[in-house]
Amino acid sequence: MTIHEKLSKIQKEFKAKKSRFNSFGKYNFRSAEDILEALKPYNEKYNVYFTVNEKMVTDFFNGDKNNFPPIMKSTATIHDAEGGNTIKCSAIVGVDLAQKGMQVPQQFGSASSYGKKYALGNLLLIDDTADADATNTHGKEAKAKATLDINTDAFTKAKQYIESGGTLKAINQKYKLTQKALAELKKLETVEV
Repeated sequence: MTIHEKLSKIQKEFKAKKSRFNSFGKYNFRSAEDILEALKPYNEKYNVYFTVNEKMVTDFFNGDKNNFPPIMKSTATIHDAEGGNTIKCSAIVGVDLAQKGMQVPQQFGSASSYGKKYALGNLLLIDDTADADATNTHGKEAKAKATLDINTDAFTKAKQYIESGGTLKAINQKYKLTQKALAELKKLETVEV
């Protein structure tokens, strides 16, 4: 069986659980780790193995690095253990260095996770439209927004969301904030971790 035939069979059979939950957006999603864990049984079944490599990309800049965020390229590869052939797919992700509440290693780690996930998704033909990362409206739908005030469970969750690197902008898209809630959340967003 060729590497192309093996990959085709894996693409058809592959399923990865959405084991992660975004409590702010209220949706489940799959991570790169979920995909890699779900791939392990195929290593033995088809005598293949998978790798994901990353590198910083500089050829997007055309000599002007000041106007671009750092760019990471993740490449997912299936290797045929019998014949040595490979098939590769890549994804390119910008690193948001302006994201408040995250230190630089966390900003790069977040971009790295996204890049790996989407490189693997490209290789395995994972349908992003079925994934909440692609379909979640993050509060942008036309329905009326709920009011967010202090001393509520929703406000506690919003605080935790910002403390873990979330943005006030995302909260504002989901809720109508009272003045007190807005003032308290602004204090948290400007604090550097």
